[in-house]
Amino acid sequence: MNDDEKWMQIAINESSAAKSEDEIPVGAVIVRNGQLIAQAHNQPILTNDPTAHAEILAIRKAGKKEKNYRLVGTTLYVTLEPCLMCLGALINARIERIVFGAKNTKNGFCGSLVDMTNDSQFNHRPIVTGGILEKQCQEILRSFFRLRR
Repeated sequence: MNDDEKWMQIAINESSAAKSEDEIPVGAVIVRNGQLIAQAHNQPILTNDPTAHAEILAIRKAGKKEKNYRLVGTTLYVTLEPCLMCLGALINARIERIVFGAKNTKNGFCGSLVDMTNDSQFNHRPIVTGGILEKQCQEILRSFFRLRR
């Protein structure tokens, strides 16, 4: 298992917490130099906050821990490709690298629906790697939605 798979597995584990709270099972972790800085999972329903996506909550925790709103040199691992809101936050936080599991064909802005990661108008462009433990990430989401329908 390589480092990307190792950290994605931790994000997958975090997505289980979301599932147990009846939230869409998405988990995220932020890492720098092989050290875990923050981890979070989706909580918009629990918190009545439409911005409480796993990525946003992880960024908030990491910012507090690092005492900095810039998270330079970090990698975010997330089980589902980020939406536009999350990508905007990741760019503003200066996350160096985004690694995602499952593609998000309805709301993914790192290449599946639209690729906003290389837009020359942004002053920061993260490196993106998709498809890490993709089948596992997809199955977690599929099984969750199967149960809800």
